[in-house]
Amino acid sequence: MVAPSGYDSPCGDCLLAPDHALLKDGLGFIAADLLRERCVCILLDRIATGDCSEPQELARAVDFLQRDLPLHLADEQEDLFPLMRRCCLPEDEIDRVISRLLLDHQQAGESAPEVLCVLAKVLQSAPLTLEAQQLLARFTSFARRHLILETAVILPIARLRLRDSDHQSLRLRMMQRRGLDTKTTWPHRRPSQAPPAGKR
Repeated sequence: MVAPSGYDSPCGDCLLAPDHALLKDGLGFIAADLLRERCVCILLDRIATGDCSEPQELARAVDFLQRDLPLHLADEQEDLFPLMRRCCLPEDEIDRVISRLLLDHQQAGESAPEVLCVLAKVLQSAPLTLEAQQLLARFTSFARRHLILETAVILPIARLRLRDSDHQSLRLRMMQRRGLDTKTTWPHRRPSQAPPAGKR
């Protein structure tokens, strides 16, 4: 099967969990999770069309949906989005974008358990029903919609507006969420200096 336009074929490395050392840049870690989600979408497309993947790929997709997707959603909902609402300027119209993404996050949270059930059946070589195919198609549809918004809008604006203290706060919260030692330090370099965005 040819992957949808704009998406590369999934590979084992793409589906692997990112190295926690990437947390030296919280936004970089979020970008890595978005890449994994994109690869999971391609994998689900293949499954929906009957092109079942290798068990190892399926296991990694299950691992992402079961463990890492909830962490990723929490990173954004509990930390990144509130930071952006405080830092962004009115012309960024960030509230509108975030409101749209929160709806997509809710759909992802509600649909992920059903997708996991489908993947469990695929791992057992059970035939895929039409209902299961439609479920996978719906999931990848809204997942890709929020992937585009986050990659093209959220991350570039976050890199522009968040201050050093915001990056530090985001990084520490993400480490705490994953049970990591917050005293771990990595050299942190900002890609750009955020301009003042009003008193906070």
